[in-house]
Amino acid sequence: MLGDILLIGEQHTAAARVIAERILAEKDYIDRENPGHKYIVTISGESGSGKSELAHSLAMLLKKKGARPKILHTDNYYLVPPAERRTYRMERYFDEVGIDEYDWELLNRHIDEFRDNREAIIPCVDIVTDEVDRLLTDFSRVDVLVVEGLYAMGAERADLRIFIDLTWQDTKKNQELRGKEPTDDYRMRVLEKEHNGVRSLRHLADLFVDCSYKVVDAADFYSSSSDYEYVLA
Repeated sequence: MLGDILLIGEQHTAAARVIAERILAEKDYIDRENPGHKYIVTISGESGSGKSELAHSLAMLLKKKGARPKILHTDNYYLVPPAERRTYRMERYFDEVGIDEYDWELLNRHIDEFRDNREAIIPCVDIVTDEVDRLLTDFSRVDVLVVEGLYAMGAERADLRIFIDLTWQDTKKNQELRGKEPTDDYRMRVLEKEHNGVRSLRHLADLFVDCSYKVVDAADFYSSSSDYEYVLA
């Protein structure tokens, strides 16, 4: 998204280092077994949890290690344009806020174009103008696609799925600092609805980023009964 504000801290770069090591190790193995495979990682979490910051930190580390990453922000794939979304949601009493707000057909088509080394014209929201621009991307120059956003883990055929386990209540300060949307009753109702949609994807995660921004393998995260019950709740 053009004009987005990133608040990158040490916790993001530290988590990105752990994740980058896993991606590069898996990618090296896959490349030997299946040359030409295109690697996809998805990052999901609630508003203000640091998805964009983690994705940016991860992409920069992968680039330093010789990979060719690109980030797709799923905020660019809403069916209803940003300038119309508030009215649209309110007229429908917020019933349609959630996973189905994305243009999944378009997003998955661009993921296929990445896998096939094709060019794609991808949407890009300009936060200042609330307009949706179009960018030409040559996916033949990319070998790791980082898909980040609220419901990114719903994308098809990802190699690694990451869930940031922070709720919007935990991240109010980050949301205020980024200031992308006003904090009013409308915003609170949207956050509550998004919470349910995002949480419904947690069971898909291969890795969790916990409340202290430690990266935890899903098997370890589920190792205690209390964590397991919490994830499924």
